[in-house]
Amino acid sequence: MQPNETGNITRRALDVEDYIDILRRHKAWIFGPVFAALVIAVVVAFVYPDTFISTAVIRVVPPQVPENFVPSNINVDIQGRVNSMTQVILSRTTLLNVINTYGLYPKERARMPLDDVVEAMKLKDIRIGPVQQPLNSADARQRYPAFQISFGYDNRFTAQKVTTDLVSRLLVENDREINQQTTGTTDFLHDQWLAAKKKLDEVEQKLSAFRARNLGKLPEEQPANYQQLSAMQLQTLNLQAAMSRVNEDKLMLENQLRTLKDEQSAIKDPGSPEQLAIEKKDEKLADKDHQIEQMESQLEALREHYKDTYPDVQAAVTRLANAKKEREALAKEQANKKPEAAPVVRPLNPLLAKETRDLDAAAKRTQSEIAAKDLEMAELQKESNQLSATIKNYQGRVEGIPVGLKEYDELLRDRDLAKRDYEDLDSRLNKSEMSTKLENRQQGERLEQLDPPSLPETPALPNRPLIIAVGTAFGLILGLFLAGAREVKDSSLKNLKDVRVYTQLPILGSIPLLENDLVVRRRRRLAWLAWSTACLVGVTIMSSSVVYYYATKM
Repeated sequence: MQPNETGNITRRALDVEDYIDILRRHKAWIFGPVFAALVIAVVVAFVYPDTFISTAVIRVVPPQVPENFVPSNINVDIQGRVNSMTQVILSRTTLLNVINTYGLYPKERARMPLDDVVEAMKLKDIRIGPVQQPLNSADARQRYPAFQISFGYDNRFTAQKVTTDLVSRLLVENDREINQQTTGTTDFLHDQWLAAKKKLDEVEQKLSAFRARNLGKLPEEQPANYQQLSAMQLQTLNLQAAMSRVNEDKLMLENQLRTLKDEQSAIKDPGSPEQLAIEKKDEKLADKDHQIEQMESQLEALREHYKDTYPDVQAAVTRLANAKKEREALAKEQANKKPEAAPVVRPLNPLLAKETRDLDAAAKRTQSEIAAKDLEMAELQKESNQLSATIKNYQGRVEGIPVGLKEYDELLRDRDLAKRDYEDLDSRLNKSEMSTKLENRQQGERLEQLDPPSLPETPALPNRPLIIAVGTAFGLILGLFLAGAREVKDSSLKNLKDVRVYTQLPILGSIPLLENDLVVRRRRRLAWLAWSTACLVGVTIMSSSVVYYYATKM
């Protein structure tokens, strides 16, 4: 019996018995999605491969000698060095070497381009980050007191080996960069010191010759005009010192600008036409470049222990020269070949574009600072010119002074300037040499492995209990939603409560639904058969996924 005009009748409020009846009527629509979601969640949880993460911790060891005793001659802080070394470690060449060395990602390499495999390894599996932040953020050299390197892979032993390799590469790159910077600074200051010493020796020789020619004729006191002239000469020294400082600052800014430009040129976009052209380069030319790099490394290693006159060093120089000639001939042969069609330009990688923009902004800021130094130098030069004109005015007042006396004063002034430059460079050179020796003895600021790469015992991913619980909960929600939808769609009268509410008539009696026992038993048997089959299939599928997981794990 169904009420008429069901669309205009508001359904009555449900009570606990009604909810129990709904669950009993639609139990198949509730437990079916729950069981299906459970099977799917178990299959996903056990088919998804394990990911073991091996982690190593590296700490920054402060200098063993206080910096106020031996100042560092490296102008890049630890944060900048870590960022630079991270770019080197995560470069395409390094990651390709690691992948080929340990045979990583065989399935991915079979179905994906090698560049995509490298990019996925860089973004998903390798993590390099600080362990803790400093309490005092004003200390720029302690921003990274410790940082960790981690690598995730489906084999825990391979993950540990790769992490060990990355840590070793990072430490070696740090030592190489520190040695290169400190040695380059010391060599530059040594060249400047030699030039200043040569200039001072020449002035001292001229002054000694003048004293020898005018022995006993040199004045011991200077008139008032000479005192004014000396004061102006002192101002000239101060201006020259200021100009020297401006030149040094400008030199440091130009070095920083070159470094930024080198970093810009080191950025390679796998999708750019230039990179595609490089990838198509002849393998013989690439092999020859690799051979030349190995010869140069061997030559540098020999020169660290032997002089250039040593036979092995001379033989290495000869081999290197021959290899370069062969490379030039091979390059000319490649250049004479017909150029290939221009590669298709692919969009720039967003990460590389952001990094390029940051480097461009830093380069523009450095260029602005260089321009400011040029303006400051122009002002100092203008002031120096005005002072030179004033000095000439005072020199005109001393026309009566003997020529020899003025020549003597000029020699003294030149000697003082040369001596001041020499002493300044000598002090800087000594400090730089002490800093270089400190770095060579591994007593300066360096990186040290605090915790070795761990051997993970349990996989970090996936979280199988969570996956199964979430999948089952989703199936339960879906089943309740389907049961509710069917109940809302079904507008028939279910019990005596519905009849009383919707008909507004007294109920004198009710006749139960009578069905054929054979039909009822057949329906129950079919339901049990269907549920048994579904449970058997589901249990079989879940068992197979579990067996597959442990079989592949062995």
